[in-house]
Amino acid sequence: MTVRLAIFDCDGTLVDSQANICRAMEMAFAAEGLGHPDHHHVRRIVGLSLVEAMRIMVPEADPALHDALADHYKNAFHELRGNGSLQHEPLYDGLVHLLDRLDAAGWLLAVATGKSDRGLDLCLTHHGIKQRFISLQTADRHPSKPHPSMIHQALADAGASPEHAVIIGDTSYDMAMGVAAGVRAIGVDWGYHDAHELEAAGAASIAFDMDQLFDQIIQGPR
Repeated sequence: MTVRLAIFDCDGTLVDSQANICRAMEMAFAAEGLGHPDHHHVRRIVGLSLVEAMRIMVPEADPALHDALADHYKNAFHELRGNGSLQHEPLYDGLVHLLDRLDAAGWLLAVATGKSDRGLDLCLTHHGIKQRFISLQTADRHPSKPHPSMIHQALADAGASPEHAVIIGDTSYDMAMGVAAGVRAIGVDWGYHDAHELEAAGAASIAFDMDQLFDQIIQGPR
C-alpha cells in the first residue's frame, strides 16, 4: 500500500502568528538596546531557526549577539505567554476542513516548522489538532530550513517515499527545503512570501484557497 504524506509548515500556513512574532522580536531587540525591527523584515524571516533569523535581521553583528537575540526572543515568548499577553493565533479559514478531507482521502499528515517543540505543542494543542499529525519536526532538533532534515525525518516517521509526499508552506525556505528533499513543494499565498518568490524557489504550484490546496495535494502520484 502506498503511503502518501502531506507535510505542513506552521506559521503562515496553518496559523496566522505574525502579531506575536513581531512583538517578541521587538522585545528581543529592546533587550539589546537595538532599534525597533521593521515588521516587513520580521515577516521575511518567519520559518527560519532563531539564530539564522537573527543573522539575517542583524547581518553586521557578531555571532554572540545573534545567539543573545535568539535567547531574548524565546524569553519574550515565555513572558508574553506567562502574563497572558499573547494574541490569539487563528487557524486559517477552512484549514480543519482541509485536514478532514485529506484524512478521508487516505493521506498522513506531518508538520515541519521553525517553531520550538514547546511552541508547536502549545499551538496545535490549543487548536485541538495535534493528534492529526503523525510526525512533528521543529527547529529544536534540526538545522534551519531550507536544509531537508525535517522532511527526511517526517518521511521516515510515516514510512513514505519522497515521490509520494508534498511539503506545503508559505515561504521560499519551505519550497527550497522541498526541492532539497526531492519532495513536491506547494506554496500558499496567504502567508509571508509572495507567489513569485515561492515559484522562484521551486514551488510546483501555488494555492490561493483551501479547495485549490486540496486539489493540488492529491493530484500527485497515487
